[in-house]
Amino acid sequence: MKIAIQEDMLAGRTLRERLRLARELGIDGVEFWAEGLSERVPEIAAALIETGMAAAAVNLGRADGFLYPERAARELAVNRLRQAFADAVDLGAQGVTFVPHYGACQQPDLMPFKTPTEIEYELMIWLLRGVEDLADAMGVMLYMQPVNTYETHFMTRLEQAAHFRRQIKDHPYVKIAANVFHMALTETDPLKQLAAHCGDIGYVYVADNNRRLPGQGVLDFAAILRALRDGGYDGWLTLECGTPGTNAAHSSSFAEGLPAALKLLRG
Repeated sequence: MKIAIQEDMLAGRTLRERLRLARELGIDGVEFWAEGLSERVPEIAAALIETGMAAAAVNLGRADGFLYPERAARELAVNRLRQAFADAVDLGAQGVTFVPHYGACQQPDLMPFKTPTEIEYELMIWLLRGVEDLADAMGVMLYMQPVNTYETHFMTRLEQAAHFRRQIKDHPYVKIAANVFHMALTETDPLKQLAAHCGDIGYVYVADNNRRLPGQGVLDFAAILRALRDGGYDGWLTLECGTPGTNAAHSSSFAEGLPAALKLLRG
C-alpha cells in the first residue's frame, strides 16, 4: 500500500515546498482538491515531475448536487465530475473521489409512486450508469465515498455503496473510497465491513477517530491495515485529517505529528 496526503495538510509557502516536504517524509503521493484545479494543472504537473511525487486522486470535496431535484443542478454536478476526470488524466492521478450527497433528502414525496429515498437511489444508479463508461474510456477510477450520518442521510456505510456497485454489475472503474474516520461513526463492526467489502474498495482515507493524525486517537490501525492487507487491498492510504479542504490555514499543526503517524502506518 502506498501512502498519500491531501495537499492542504502540507506546510509550505509554495506548491514545490509542499511536495518536497511530502517527499522528505517518505510520502508517495498527494491528493488534490477539484475546486480551481483546472487552472493549476500545468503548475502541478511540472512540480510533480520535478519532485518525483505522484498525484493519488482528485477529490470533489463538498461539491454535490447529483441527487438534487433540479435537473440543472444535477447537470452542473456531472459537468464538475467530468472536468475532475479530465484533470485527473492530465495529472496522472488514479481516480476521482466524490460524496454523492450531503445533508437531508431534497426530493419530493411522490407516494404511492416512490418515496424520496427511492427517487435518490434511482438517480444514483442512473448517475453511475452515465459515467462508468466515461471513466473506463479515460482510464480514471470513480470512487464513491460513504460519510457519517451527521453529514448525510444518503450513503453512510460500505454495504450501501457496495449495493450500488452491484446495480452496475460491479463495473471495474467504479469502486468505494472507504474512510476509516467515517466508518468509526457509522459501522457497528468496521473491521468486519472492511474484510467483507475489500474487493469493492479502491481507495482508503485514514484519520483517527477524532480526525487527528493516526495514532492520536483510539483507532486500532494495526488491525485496520491487517484487514485491508488480508483482503488483498494494495491501493492508496490517503491522510484526510483536520477539516478537509480548509486545512491550509493551519497546515503547520500537522508537521510535528506526521513522522509518527507515517511510522505507524508503515509499521
